[in-house]
Amino acid sequence: MTRHTDPSSESTSDVRTLVDLEDVRGGVDALLAEHVTQLRGTLAAISPEADLLADAVERMLSGGKRLRAAFCWWSWRAHGGEPDGPDAAAVLRVGAALELFQAAALFHDDVMDDSDTRRGLPAAHRAFADLHVEQGLHGDAVRFGTSAAILLGDLALVASEQEFARALEPLPLARQQRARAVFDLMRTEVTVGQYLDVLAQSQPWGRDPAADERRAREVIRAKSARYSVEHPLSLGAALADADDDALATVRAVGLPLGEAFQLRDDVLGVFGDPATTGKPAGDDVREGKRTVLVARAARRARERGDAATGDLLGASLGDRTLDDAQVARVARAIRATGAVDEVERLIDDLAHEALSLLAEQPWPAPAADVLTRLAHAAVDRRA
Repeated sequence: MTRHTDPSSESTSDVRTLVDLEDVRGGVDALLAEHVTQLRGTLAAISPEADLLADAVERMLSGGKRLRAAFCWWSWRAHGGEPDGPDAAAVLRVGAALELFQAAALFHDDVMDDSDTRRGLPAAHRAFADLHVEQGLHGDAVRFGTSAAILLGDLALVASEQEFARALEPLPLARQQRARAVFDLMRTEVTVGQYLDVLAQSQPWGRDPAADERRAREVIRAKSARYSVEHPLSLGAALADADDDALATVRAVGLPLGEAFQLRDDVLGVFGDPATTGKPAGDDVREGKRTVLVARAARRARERGDAATGDLLGASLGDRTLDDAQVARVARAIRATGAVDEVERLIDDLAHEALSLLAEQPWPAPAADVLTRLAHAAVDRRA
């Protein structure tokens, strides 16, 4: 398992190139493909009609940046892991477990957000609702699609647990226990974060922008920041037998970096190019996402006595009938408040906090360099 690629000449912002270093993507993708093959066999033994579930899981797993797996791998390398050593296969399998967990979260998240698309394709609940109509099945097509997507998320959760258990099996018990504690906490936090997101969506909005932003940042930390960056870094360190101080350090790097990562997603959710994000322009506006960005826009509009912008945001967020021109009008209004500039500064501040701490660490090459560039790529991206 030789992976001695020199990262020094690669572009900082090229996420794919960074994740390809030491064949992390290739190793994780091979494990995911192996899982899909096994799943097809299991489902075929149950019923030939269940193969559509394997197709949907395969589609979900075919996308993604593999950033979580890369953060895990390079944190393990930073803490002494050797790419040719006996534990490398286990770390890649943990990366596959992280990707399967993300797939589960995305299946469920798309249902809760009632999203139309995922990575440029119809979201699973939409695809299965369409299948219901095409096949002339009885009952409610929307309910059928929603049920199928929830079950797909459950299948991915089962698979994630299987991969993680296989990864830990050959490792010493103490290392298993430390890694298991991180993984279990991650899953609990994401589940609670999803609930907090649903709760925030149900709260009165726009009356107290400070409270809106506080709730939005709580959701970011629990639902996204920790499982996107902090916990993958912690898992990598734990798999290298890092001590408590080292684990505390990677958490201190990972949380602000993860928050900056999600704030970048929030900006892209309004202003991103559909060709790179895989979602329609301004989809977060139609879905009514209660983000830090819109909370800041509402606050600034209120401070300036700009009732027209406040009314526009209140009337438009969550309106799925908005056409592209109306969404563009909302985006212009948000930008005009100065909220985008504020959020960009917040992203910079959080990233600077993480990168400054990262730069202080005596981590060996090439891991320290790759982690720094992965951190930049996570917040400087366009998709």
